[in-house]
Amino acid sequence: MTLPLPARSTEKPHSPKEHTIATAVLFDVDGTLVDSNYLHVHAWRRAFHALDRNVDSWRVHRAIGKGSGKLLATLLGDEDAERVGDEAKDLHSRFYLETAELLRPFDRAPELVRTLAGRGVQVVLATSAGPDELAALRKVLDVDDVVAGIVSGADVEATKPDPEPVFAALEKAGTAAEDTIFVGDAVWDVHAATKAGVRTVSVRSGGVGAAELTDAGAVAVYDDVAALLDDLDDSVLFN
Repeated sequence: MTLPLPARSTEKPHSPKEHTIATAVLFDVDGTLVDSNYLHVHAWRRAFHALDRNVDSWRVHRAIGKGSGKLLATLLGDEDAERVGDEAKDLHSRFYLETAELLRPFDRAPELVRTLAGRGVQVVLATSAGPDELAALRKVLDVDDVVAGIVSGADVEATKPDPEPVFAALEKAGTAAEDTIFVGDAVWDVHAATKAGVRTVSVRSGGVGAAELTDAGAVAVYDDVAALLDDLDDSVLFN
């Protein structure tokens, strides 16, 4: 279902061009197209435990969606993140990949991607995942044949909430920011897209509440991508 926006969200000025049909849709992957956020939380908790760092699971969840370097700095502080960062990232990746058999696309996620591509929309996946994690995500999504490009953490120096991943995805799509929609599950997605001049449609499937997403600047919030697909013709993607 789609939730109404606060009145202030509709007061942001847009040019008429911004209300035309989106020519590109940029998708976050973890928590948006693939049910993976809580696998990441568990993997990070195991990594912190192995390094004798006590970090509450809810704090880990709040940082999911940031690039791993920013996540570690947020949770451990800059100095400790510098000391143990590489080992923590390696441990997280190992523990996460041990649970890869639990990865699954959210209901109708591949269908949404294929529907958009079938309508001539350029679809780009924009994720902070590293090479091994990305390979697992691509395998479960199985939409490589219809996406216009993929931007991963290895392709950029600055990760979300910095806008660099969104700029890189825009370059892959070959479209202007005002003709593009970003679909993501985290406030970090909204922040990154907004800095790049791209509107964000958010989904709650990553475990973030609708109010927080709209407060961050999302122009619409859906329960999940299946709900977005059901509302596609009436959504901001096509209006």
